[in-house]
Amino acid sequence: MNIPFLGNRHKKSGETVLTVDPEGVAELLSECELLRSQASQEGVRLDDSAASLEALDQLLPRWRDDEESLTWLGNDAGLYLGTVIVRTVAGARWDIRPGGQAVVRLASGREFDVVESGHEWAVSGVPELSQLYAEVAET
Repeated sequence: MNIPFLGNRHKKSGETVLTVDPEGVAELLSECELLRSQASQEGVRLDDSAASLEALDQLLPRWRDDEESLTWLGNDAGLYLGTVIVRTVAGARWDIRPGGQAVVRLASGREFDVVESGHEWAVSGVPELSQLYAEVAET
C-alpha cells in the first residue's frame, strides 16, 4: 500500500521500518473538520494560532448533548491543539506511536497526548485548550 504521507517501507536489521513524511502527517492531522465547522457556525475562525484556542474555550458547549459528536469533537479538539503547538512552538512535532496514536513531542523529548486532552475539554471544558497550550509553550 502506498500512502504518500506515510513515506516508504524499508528493511533495517531484519525488521520493517516505516518512514513518515512529517509535513504530510501534519497536514492530515490538522484537518479537524467537525471542530472547524462548529467553530465557523459560531463565528470563530480557526487560524492555527494560540488566540484561536482562547476563542474555542469561550464557545458554548452545545455539543455535550450529542454523545456521537462529543467523541468526534474531542478528537478534533485534541488534534487542533496539537496542530497549534506543532506550528507555533519551536521544535515541536507530531509523533505516531505504535498502534497509530498521535502525540506531540517537544524538542526536549517530552510528549503530550493532545487527543486525550481534547476529549477532556469536550466533555468538561477543563482544562482549557489555551491553558494547555500555555503550559506546553513554556516548557
